[in-house]
Formats: sequence, C-alpha cells, structure tokens
Amino acid sequence: MKRITIDPITRLEGHGKIEVFLDDAGNVAKAYLQIPELRGFEKFCEGRAAEEMPRIVPRICGVCPEAHHLASAKALDSLWQVDPPPAAKKLRELFYCAHFIHSHIAHFYALAAPDFVVGPGADKSQRNILGVVAKVGLETGTQVIKHRSYAQKIQAMIGGKATHPVCGLPGGMSKPLSEEERKHIEAMAMSCVDFAKESLQIFEDVVLKNNEYVKLILSEMYQLAPYSMGLVDGNNRVNFYDGLVRVVDQKGQEVAKFASHQYPDFIAEHVESWSYLKFPYLKNPGWKGIMEDAESGILWVGPLGRLNAAEGMATPMAQKAYEKMYGALGGKPSRATLAFHWARLVELLYAAERMLELSQDPEITSTDIRRLPTAIPREGFGIVEAPRGTLYHHYQTNEQGILEKVNIVVATAHNYAAMNISVDKAAKGLVKNGELNQQALNMIEMAFRAYDPCFGCATHTMPGSLPVDIKIYNSQGEPWINLPW
Repeated sequence: MKRITIDPITRLEGHGKIEVFLDDAGNVAKAYLQIPELRGFEKFCEGRAAEEMPRIVPRICGVCPEAHHLASAKALDSLWQVDPPPAAKKLRELFYCAHFIHSHIAHFYALAAPDFVVGPGADKSQRNILGVVAKVGLETGTQVIKHRSYAQKIQAMIGGKATHPVCGLPGGMSKPLSEEERKHIEAMAMSCVDFAKESLQIFEDVVLKNNEYVKLILSEMYQLAPYSMGLVDGNNRVNFYDGLVRVVDQKGQEVAKFASHQYPDFIAEHVESWSYLKFPYLKNPGWKGIMEDAESGILWVGPLGRLNAAEGMATPMAQKAYEKMYGALGGKPSRATLAFHWARLVELLYAAERMLELSQDPEITSTDIRRLPTAIPREGFGIVEAPRGTLYHHYQTNEQGILEKVNIVVATAHNYAAMNISVDKAAKGLVKNGELNQQALNMIEMAFRAYDPCFGCATHTMPGSLPVDIKIYNSQGEPWINLPW
C-alpha cells in the first residue's frame, strides 16, 4: 500500500499533517488528519489559584485568546456562584464581538480566499494574501487591515490588551467603559458593518457568480452530514457569548439543549493512539468510529454548525444574509463543508451589527460592572462560542480555590472527527489511479481548511519545528518521492 504524507498542511493555526493511503490500483483506501502536537496545558494549571486562569489560558495560543479569557471568566462566575451585573455581560459581549470580527476577517481573507479568489489550481506561490490583494485590489487590502485594526483597538480598549486580555474577573469586569471610548467604538462599529456587507458582496461576485466554484461547493466530495452544535439565545438565535448549547440532527431537529454545567451529561471524549487531539462526541447516540452515519455521535461546530443549530440571526441584516445563504444551499441544515466560508461572512456581519447595537446601549457605560463573589469555590463551568466553534472550560478546586482538575475542550477538537471524514472524502474524490498534482493536494487541504482549525489551541508542540516535505511511499513502504511543499 502506498502512503502519501502532506506535512505540514498549510494556512491553518498550529501544525498537522494528512496521511493518504493508496491501494494497489493507486486509489485512496483511507485518509487521516493527524495532529502530532502535544498539549499539556490543563495539567500545568493544576495547583494554581483559580482566579489566575483568565490570565493564564489566553496564552494557549495567540489566535483566540479572547475566547479562552471569557470562557475562563464564565467558569469562575460559576465556580464562585456569582452572576455578573447586566452591564458587565454587555461589556463582555461587546469586547467579544470585536474578537469575532478580527478572527473572521483573518480567516476569510488570509486563509480561505486564496483558494477561491486566486483559485485552487493557481500556482502555490500565488495562493496567499498577496495573491488575494493582487486580485481584489489594493483598496480592499487596505480595508482588510483597517478593520482588523479597529477590532484590535476595541479589544485593547475594553480588555486592557489587544491580544492577551485581563478584563474578565469572577463576577464581572475590571473597568467600565467611558463615554469617549463608547463614541469611538460606535464609529468603528459603523465602519465594520459596511465592511462586512462589502465582504459578502465580494463572496457573491467572486464565488457565487463562478459556476465552477458553486459546483465545487455542492459537489459530493465536500458534503458531510454530522450533528450540528452551537450556543443560542432564548429565541434559538445565534449568540457568541451566552445562552444554551443546542444540537440538531441531520434533519435539523433539536436533539439536545443544555447549559454549561450539563455539558458532561451530553458530550464524551474518545482518543486514538495515532493523534494527540481527542474526539468529543454526543453520548447519545455514542462513539461508533470515524464514520458518517446518523447512528454516530460525530458533530460539527463553528460558523456552519452554529447556523445549522440555530433558527436564525439576532440582527436584521445578518438575518437576511442567513436566509439568502440557506435559500441558495437548498435549505437547512446545510451539508456543504465549503459553505463554512459563507457562514463565516454571515457571522462577520452579525458581529458588526451586534457590536454597533451594544455600543449604542445606554447601559454600556454603567459603572455597575461587578458583584464580589462570597461563596466557597468547588466546581465551575464556562462555555462561549469561539470563532471556530463551541469552547468549554471545566474547573474543580479545593475549598481554598486551588485547582485540582482542569478540562478544556476546544472547537477544533469538537470538529476533529468531521474534519477527518471531510479529508477522506476529498482525497477519494481527487486521487485516482495514483495520479495527483499540486492542485489535488491543495483541494484535499481545502476540506479541513473550511473549519478554520486551530491546532495550536487544541494541542501544543514541544519541539516547535515544521518540516516542509511531502513524502510518497511505494507499496512496500519504501520512500518513493520527496517533494518540497
């Protein structure tokens, strides 16, 4: 059996590799997404004071430190049984909308757009952000940088730091928002709304008006039908910061709805010996292997998982974009893996609209932003929607608040089984009779790239090196071809 290794895979956060095994006819027998990084983050948190966690966990990685910061702050609220004042919750959500804008812009323009704007078959030297700017123009490139900068400024204004925030405390926030800061945020939010609308227009002009891209999105090799999961508000609309976790099945029917402290009742974890990343799954129906089957508890989270799990968006323009997307995709839930990119832009618009709403809320500048905890700590749970999907923090302490057990399940882990199936289906659709080229290799990567995985967040590497080789082995397992990637 021949073996093709794509290592490292590109345009993602962290390090991973794809192993493709060919049968004697040169067709794909099986493909796997393997994560060779080790993360010991939870273990070295044990023995520390719980209140340190919102300052420690943002260091898991630099891509979504805000998500870990708020999940941790919510876990401490739960640990000390204290409910933050309404103004504190709104301030956290305002801060968090800025993070979504920062992250979703980065993924669409820097990681995903090279495949669609530049083209999946373009020379690899052009499939990057510079290639995208060459296609869409310098002015659009300037707007991308400008609005990522706005998001960073808002995060720094509220969070104390743009990348590793320090604002979340058990029971609330560390400082209120001044009127001058509010006005500044309001102006930037208005601009972000316009930019999100322009981004959706670019997607429509470049992707949806290209029949080849539409056929690719709807092709069977990029289809998957797992369970979908995401946070929803009281009206079952998408919410990034608060609410209940909702799970729908392959027909869009609700099969579970739970609060953060009930997470262990619904989700379990499976491990495989060949990867450091674990496989969370729905306890009912349970783990049946990495297989696409209604009887398997495999699920997906993130933009498409969230939109599938919800019944709509909570802001008017995002709701229209949501309805347009599902109308074009043939209804809900969508099975199109590559539609993650479209859903991400719908969420970009929602985040900008919600940020503008919150910046105009009279309560956002209230100084009543913290309730001091008084209960004896024991166990706390925190869930937020990271840009990549559902993020879960679970802490257990002694009576002095010293951590005895920590469990962090990130979005990329929730998506891991689904990503493996997507990579396998793409490889089987693209590699025939032993023939493969750079375009086919890139299109296999597109199957996982749609999920925007963050392996630096899901696992951590110890050596820190990134070998840049593609190795192809013959049927005897001997090195056959070694290509620089």
